Amino acid sequence: MENTTCLKEQFKKYVIPSVAAMWVFSLYSMVDGIFVSKGVGSDALAAVNISTPYINMLFAISILFATGASTVVAMKLGSSDNKKANEYFTLNLVVIVVLGAIIMFISLINLEKIAVFLGATSSTKVYVKDYVGTIMIFVIFYLGSYYLEVLIKSDGYPHLSTIGVVISAITNIVLDYIFVIELGYGVKGAAFATGIARIFSFSFFFVHFLKRKGKLKFTKFNFDLNVIKKVIFIGIPDSTTELSVAVVILIFNQSILRVIGENALVSYSVVCYINTLVLTTMMGISQGIQPICSYYYGKNDKEVVLSILKMGLKTIKIASIVAFLIVFIFTNQLVLLFINSTNKEIFSYTVTVLRIFSPAFLIMGYNVITSGFCVSIDKPVQAGIVSLGRGMVVITITLMVMIILFGGIGIWLSTLVSELIMFIISRKILNNIKDSLDYVDEEPVKIHS
Repeated sequence: MENTTCLKEQFKKYVIPSVAAMWVFSLYSMVDGIFVSKGVGSDALAAVNISTPYINMLFAISILFATGASTVVAMKLGSSDNKKANEYFTLNLVVIVVLGAIIMFISLINLEKIAVFLGATSSTKVYVKDYVGTIMIFVIFYLGSYYLEVLIKSDGYPHLSTIGVVISAITNIVLDYIFVIELGYGVKGAAFATGIARIFSFSFFFVHFLKRKGKLKFTKFNFDLNVIKKVIFIGIPDSTTELSVAVVILIFNQSILRVIGENALVSYSVVCYINTLVLTTMMGISQGIQPICSYYYGKNDKEVVLSILKMGLKTIKIASIVAFLIVFIFTNQLVLLFINSTNKEIFSYTVTVLRIFSPAFLIMGYNVITSGFCVSIDKPVQAGIVSLGRGMVVITITLMVMIILFGGIGIWLSTLVSELIMFIISRKILNNIKDSLDYVDEEPVKIHS
C-alpha cells in the first residue's frame, strides 16, 4: 500500500492536467460560440449549437479508443509488459487514423443530409453546412489528438497533455479572432480556427512519442482484432457519456422547436455551453483517476484503488457545489458572454432557464465518476448501465414525461430529474463494487495477448 502523501501527489499529478485538458476542450466550442455570436449573430450561434452533435460524435469515437486503449495499456505497464503496451498503443492509433479517413469521406459526400439530420432550419442551414463541412476536413486530427493526449498521461507525462491542449486553445482563440472578427469569414472561419488548432495539438503529442522519451513508443505490431474488441468494449461507457451529449442535444433541439419555438434554440445553445463545461470538468476528474486505478488494479492493490476512488469522490463533490454556485450566482454575466443584454426578451429567458437547469450540476458528477471508475477496473457492464442510463435512456424518457406534465418548463427540469434517478442507481452499483473490492481477493485482471 502506497503512503497517503504519495497517493495524493499522484492524484494531483493526473487529475489536475486531465481537468485542465477537458476545460480547454470545452473552451474550443465556447470560444467558437462567443466569437460567432459577436461577429455574425444569434442565428449563427444557434447553428454552431445545432452542429455540436457531429463534433460530439467525433469526440465520442476518440474517447472510445483513447479510454479503452489507456486502460489496456496501463494494465500492461502495471504488469511490466512494455512490449505489448507499445504494440497496443500503436495498433489503436493506426485504427483511429484509418477510421478518421473513412468518416471524413462519408461525411463530406453526405453534408446536405447531415445538416438536415442535425436539425438545421431554413435560417440556419447555410451556417450549419459551412461549419460542419469545414470541421469534416480535420476529422483525423480531431480523433488522433485526443487519443494521443490521453495516452501521453498513461506514458507518465500528464503535464505534457496540459501543455499540448493549452497551445491548441491559444491557437484557436487567436485564429477565431482573426478569421471571424478581423477577416469576417463567419462560421467557416471559426471552424477553420478549431481545425488548425487540432493539427497543432496532434503534432505536439506525436513529436513526444517520436522522441521515445517514455515507456510508450511507436512499434511494429500484428493486427489483433481481439485487442480492438477489448479496447472498444472497455471504452464504450465513457464514449457513451460523450455520445449521449450529441443525442440529448438532438432530442432537445427538436423538442424545443416543437414545444417552445426557434428563438429558444439560442437559449439552449448557452445552456449547452455551460453544461458542457461542467460535464467535462467531471469527466476530467473521472478520466484523471482512471490510469492510476487501472495501474494499481493491474497490480492487485485494491486498497490503493479504493483510496484513489475516495479522493475522486471528494473532489467531485467540491467541484459540483462550486459549479452550481458559480452558475446560479453569476448567471447574468455568463449569459452576457453569448447574448447582448439589449436583446431583452431572449436574454431574460436564457437567464431564467439556465438557473432552472443548474441544480443538475450538483448530481451529474457522481454519476460520471461512477461510470469512469467502473471502466478503470474493467467492469464495463456496470459502467455501461450508468452511462447509457444517464446519457440516453433515462434522459429521453424523462424529457418526454416532463414535457407532458409541465410543457416547455419541463424541458429545462428534465436533466435534473434524470440525474437524480441515475444517482440512486449509481450509488447502488458503486457500493456493490466497493464491497467486492473490500472483501473479495480477486486475481489480477488478465489481458489476453
